[in-house]
Amino acid sequence: MAITLTLTDIALASTLLLITIGVSAYLRLGLVGTLIMAAVRTVVQLSMIGLILAWVFARESAWQVLAILTIMTLIASHSAKGRVKRPYKGLLSDSIISLSVATGVVTLIAMTLILKVSPWYRPQYIIPILGLILGNSLTAISLTTNELMNAMHDKQALIKSHLSLSATPFEAVHELVKSAVLNGLTPTVNSMLVVGLVSLPGMMTGQILAGANPTQAVRYQIVTMFFICAGSTLSCTLSAVLVVRRFFDGRGRFVITG
Repeated sequence: MAITLTLTDIALASTLLLITIGVSAYLRLGLVGTLIMAAVRTVVQLSMIGLILAWVFARESAWQVLAILTIMTLIASHSAKGRVKRPYKGLLSDSIISLSVATGVVTLIAMTLILKVSPWYRPQYIIPILGLILGNSLTAISLTTNELMNAMHDKQALIKSHLSLSATPFEAVHELVKSAVLNGLTPTVNSMLVVGLVSLPGMMTGQILAGANPTQAVRYQIVTMFFICAGSTLSCTLSAVLVVRRFFDGRGRFVITG
């Protein structure tokens, strides 16, 4: 039987933030204002999206769903761009391409071939699934882009040395790309290694709390973890390719960017 939460329950839960605020004040972390703002934004943003989703769910319009998915992708791309410490001209467009292609492909496969949802754009399924993939993919491409940008700037001499020895642009930066993609995938792989042993993921926990069969909740969590892994891998790889492309001209010569 599902437990219905009231506004009073949410208010009581918010008092748990006093623990974090107390620690911040005692250690002088300077997070009190940020925590209060984060808590307010959490309530406001989730309440608004709840109303929007309820409205969209009642209509199941393909255009409305696609509009929400597009907005989600653009916001995720902007967030990913903001996390890169060495931004370059065209970073936002590269982030949009990486996230759109990677999450679009994985979500479409998930909806049509695995979950077999009909119609494929049913908001009850596609919006939360895309959200899960986007959230993890934006972290992955941020980590990948950050490390690769630092490496391309800091190891210019090494790259030029490889090129002078007749290496192709791909061969010259292969190890740098490999390291960056591995770095981007580390959080996803680590979470997969300990899922069910150390942590119970959000989707599984939410379904169980809502009264779903634990076996079905586990199966949903397994497939979503695979969706997330595939989406993160594709987005990391695409992001790395697009970053490298910025550092070489049409004749394969290394050019600094930033």
